[in-house]
Amino acid sequence: MAALAGCGEGDVLFGGGPPRPEEVIRILPGDGARGVRANGRLEVRVPDGTLERVEVSRTGSAGRQPVAGRISRDGTIWRPMTDSLELASQYTVDAVARDDTGRRTTRHTTFKTFSPPHRVIGYYSPESGTTVGTGLIFSLVFNRPVLDRAAVERAVTVSARPAVEIAPHWFGHRRLDFRPRERWRPGTRLTVDLRLREVRTGPGAYGIQYKTLHYQVGRDQVSTVDAARHTLTVRRDGRVVATLPVTAGNAENPTYNGTMVILERHAVTRMDGDTVGFGTEYDIPDVPHAMRLTRSGTFLHGNYWARPEVFGGLNTSHGCVGLQDVRGGGPDTPAGWLYRNSIVGDTVEVRNSPDRTVAPDNGLGGWNLPWAAWRAGSARH
Repeated sequence: MAALAGCGEGDVLFGGGPPRPEEVIRILPGDGARGVRANGRLEVRVPDGTLERVEVSRTGSAGRQPVAGRISRDGTIWRPMTDSLELASQYTVDAVARDDTGRRTTRHTTFKTFSPPHRVIGYYSPESGTTVGTGLIFSLVFNRPVLDRAAVERAVTVSARPAVEIAPHWFGHRRLDFRPRERWRPGTRLTVDLRLREVRTGPGAYGIQYKTLHYQVGRDQVSTVDAARHTLTVRRDGRVVATLPVTAGNAENPTYNGTMVILERHAVTRMDGDTVGFGTEYDIPDVPHAMRLTRSGTFLHGNYWARPEVFGGLNTSHGCVGLQDVRGGGPDTPAGWLYRNSIVGDTVEVRNSPDRTVAPDNGLGGWNLPWAAWRAGSARH
């Protein structure tokens, strides 16, 4: 967007004299200002006459973009549609005003907003607008350590309709999770407000996010794996809808016990033992119907390479829970049925395995912490 042209033929300054443009059109922040904060006031005003046109643009990491705003009904003030400025950006303001006789003046200014040396971003999943299972724990993982955890905690709000108590819990200095005492009720609407922009998280480090996320909680589904019986029982809204034969972790690599949550779903994925500490023991490029349960590599997935009698009879995996499938993923196989009927946020419980209970920070394992211990993990507790 080019700067507006100066006075042309027939255009003279207000009043017949030569007042300076900054006296005729007053712009905040001032021309050449630097380090303007996100809550700084952006305004164009004329003490006499009316604004004819105001064009504002912002140049940042996404390039040059127009800034939406409106002129007041009396024509004396222009303000932006949003009440906060973007950090690490340069703003350009071009304004034209007229007096009562039609004489015109113009003004062009620029200013720069504060650019933090370290920008802190919280990564989350799934995306806003997703329908999720009743076991979802909202988790933010930050790109750098957060030293002022209380300040960040105050800037993130998770609310529910119908309302329930929701508590935050920190796992170290990079991860902040939120959950209620019990799983969400089906139909609950979740709202996450990230008000991290310009929140100081530590020396020279500031948050940059300012957004609202929405989630809809779907039906209540819990899949219970009995590692000793080699079965997986699916309960939906309290009613058993399926019991499927499985193969869990073998004696050397048993499956974690405890409550886990589906984090991701992949119609097909590669599983390479080298990425989870098993070296060259396996590398399967096309594992079908895979649903991740932990960050350390536990999955519910289809298995097309084991003999049929393994499912429901033996535990043979390296810690995952396998269901019978065919190469390429069959829609009517046990694995295909479970995949088709599961969503991110569904709960999976493993019982009667010789391994320990999954750690609360491994995936969304926070349901394994008692409520009092969970609430004690708040930086503001």
